[in-house]
Amino acid sequence: MTFSTRQLVDWDRRHVWHPFTQMQDWLAQEPLIIERGEGNYLIDTEGRRYLDGVSSLWCNVHGHRKKELDEALREQCERIAHSTMLGLANVPATVLAKQLADIAPRSLQRVFYSDAGATAVEIALKLALQYWSLRGEEQRTRFVSLTEAYHGDTLGAVGVGYSDTFHHFYRPVLRPSRQIKPPHYFRWVEGQDPDRALRSAIADAEQVLDACGAVTAAIIVEPLMQGAAGMWAQPIGYLPAIEALARRHGTLLICDEVATGFGRTGEMFAVQHENIQPDMLCLGKGITGGYLPLAATLVSEKLFAQFLAPYEEFQAFFHGHTYTGNPLAAAVAVANLELFEREKIIERVQRRAAHLAELAQLHFAPLDHTGDIRQWGLMMGVELVRDRRRRTPYDPAERIGSRIIDEARRHGLVIRPLGNVIILMPPLSIEEVELETLVATTAGAIRTITEGT
Repeated sequence: MTFSTRQLVDWDRRHVWHPFTQMQDWLAQEPLIIERGEGNYLIDTEGRRYLDGVSSLWCNVHGHRKKELDEALREQCERIAHSTMLGLANVPATVLAKQLADIAPRSLQRVFYSDAGATAVEIALKLALQYWSLRGEEQRTRFVSLTEAYHGDTLGAVGVGYSDTFHHFYRPVLRPSRQIKPPHYFRWVEGQDPDRALRSAIADAEQVLDACGAVTAAIIVEPLMQGAAGMWAQPIGYLPAIEALARRHGTLLICDEVATGFGRTGEMFAVQHENIQPDMLCLGKGITGGYLPLAATLVSEKLFAQFLAPYEEFQAFFHGHTYTGNPLAAAVAVANLELFEREKIIERVQRRAAHLAELAQLHFAPLDHTGDIRQWGLMMGVELVRDRRRRTPYDPAERIGSRIIDEARRHGLVIRPLGNVIILMPPLSIEEVELETLVATTAGAIRTITEGT
């Protein structure tokens, strides 16, 4: 079946409600409708090609239509598309669990599947609460998270990752976490030098945990890079301090690597840069190479063992999803991990990340309105300001970020902003020349839109 672009535009405007989108604006503009993908490019219904500068929302790893992933999906379709994991196991999910345990921090040996990053976080939060209850420490019901954290949009995840822009309508039903300020806050907002900002952030965390550590179920962090906050980077030294505080206060440590996992920061998982051993690790996005919805919460054996009891004591973890451990998604995820090893993806990311840093200094740093450049691996945020010296932000009504991505799209590039922060997060398969195009085109769009502002 084929449909014209005009038909699709009409149906989209009549029936589709897009996520994180002011639909009044959407309905007033001509939508970009993607029909297919090819390598690191998206192709619309008119045949126009666009470099995928944000990995189709931070999840694509090997590019579109990767032969090995396509074949894994077809082969699994010939066996079975789905069977429940309630009382049953399936082959791909079992194999994937073993492979995840092999590459994860040694503290994590158990895998609980779900279907999205937010659900992986919800599982971790519920596990933490039940764990302490089973241990007879019912007072541990609070969570500690980072300022401007984002952990998904289900209610529990919102409670630990509250963003006023996104979530203020739901505040009456939330139980907010206690928040600690990360180093970026002290460096960017308070103007401290990096070393002092790190010390200030650790001191702030110590103060909060000293006050509420005895009632804290878990500390939850996005390690190294707070993506949705606007790529707020953490320096080396911060995560070990947080881990040490968790151990000192006897609380659990949850690391949310939905965005940072699977090579994005230059290691398979961000926690591996500093050998962090969390109690739980939340994964999603890149787990299937960006092909299918799948998520996983990796759990320590110590935590898992607390749930073992006779049936009649009802200590099991009563949580699950219809598509938990879906065989199609799990089979593609297994093929994805095989590609990481065979194609030496981590080494490739490290080379591309170094090149990206050089390109950023060449193209972004000289721009009049570049306030800050933040990077870990192939994750980068370029914060734009009206006045660089005073760090004066643009007014949201000016829609600087949105106008820049519209300009970039006219030049064959798909990127997305977070307010006035331009996000670059290409597929890990991006070639050097494509990376150069990504940065140069983005810089050109920034220059065009901010001139005279």
